[in-house]
Amino acid sequence: MANGHGESDLKRSFKLGLHGLLTTCSKEEFCKAFPGFTNAEKERLHHLYIQVIVSLHQNIEDEFEALCEETKVDDILGSIEELVEEQTLDPLYLDKTNLNTVAQALSTLKKNEIRNLTTMLEKSEAHNNLLRSRVELLQKEIHNSSDASNAVDKVS
Repeated sequence: MANGHGESDLKRSFKLGLHGLLTTCSKEEFCKAFPGFTNAEKERLHHLYIQVIVSLHQNIEDEFEALCEETKVDDILGSIEELVEEQTLDPLYLDKTNLNTVAQALSTLKKNEIRNLTTMLEKSEAHNNLLRSRVELLQKEIHNSSDASNAVDKVS
């Protein structure tokens, strides 16, 4: 369930929190911090400051997006949304569900993730072994070529 309601709420909340943390101060406040500078220098500094803040906002948002993708936040939030929806639709849901069920569902998700990572690791190891074999074969060919070259040199 990509881009679910929970994920968009999470991202919107993150951006609001980030905005609150990195909100620029007023130009007047900024200029007061540099009393020994000329107005032109203050203007350039303030412009640079705004560029840094905008860049910082974007970099942090990009990192957050990448982290969300890497950790599959949308899948996890989708699972949580499904559980919440089931609870809302079934008045007896609270009677049927307990922490063990939720823990088991999360455990299953993590086991599947571990299985996927293990498969990826096995494929990488097989690929590495194949590359190692190719390197060894090339080294033997080079050695054999060198031996043949030496033999030809001795005969000559």
